Amino acid sequence: MSEAVIQVENLTKKFDDFYAVNNISFEVGRGEVFGFLGANGAGKTTAMKMLCGLLAPTSGKAMVAGFNVFGQQNEIKKNIGYMSQRFSLYEDLTVIENITFYGGIYGLTNVEIKERANRLIEMHGLGEVKNHLLVSLPLGWKQKLAFSVALIHRPRIVFLDEPTGGVDPITRRQFWESIYEAAHSGITLFVTTHYMDEAEYCDRISMMVDGEIKGLGTPAQLKHLHRAKNMDEVFVNLARKKEFIE
Repeated sequence: MSEAVIQVENLTKKFDDFYAVNNISFEVGRGEVFGFLGANGAGKTTAMKMLCGLLAPTSGKAMVAGFNVFGQQNEIKKNIGYMSQRFSLYEDLTVIENITFYGGIYGLTNVEIKERANRLIEMHGLGEVKNHLLVSLPLGWKQKLAFSVALIHRPRIVFLDEPTGGVDPITRRQFWESIYEAAHSGITLFVTTHYMDEAEYCDRISMMVDGEIKGLGTPAQLKHLHRAKNMDEVFVNLARKKEFIE
């Protein structure tokens, strides 16, 4: 693995007596597409929010882009991009206006905003809708824009929370092509999803079951270990082991 840009050790988040994330450990390298898989409610989003500095951990250790999740949350936020599960851009602005607005928030100059906006619009195929109001666009276009905004300040790491949820298969494939292009430039992509087939698109994955990481490795390694034909079978095997233990 290349230089680690995310380092997690025994990270835990507890709500009263419930462990949403329970003692997880892993590392993610520079330029890696790292899949964070599991069923809805497995703890994926909670873990991601801790790594993004949006939620305080209960215990454990984690370094993101060289900064500690305990006390250096603002530095983390400056060095990452984040695409939330809930669409959060401005629907009363056009595509290009949203990109320009967020470029300004990140402190880019007008020249930088124009150059990067043009690049992102080309990269994500947004040219034909760049002057359209967001409210008039289907979800797939909105998701492409959200990814563009997450990349505009050229972060070291981009966190994508269920980025392809609710979009059609063609848009899903196009979105993953954009993910690969970003990774090729050296950006690390940390992707949560409950689509098990998308695990095949990742360099490595972790698989969460009830707040714990039960599988970690390349898709090929996990399929071999569990004698599975696909990642759906891997997940079923891991989930059944959890039920058997309990």
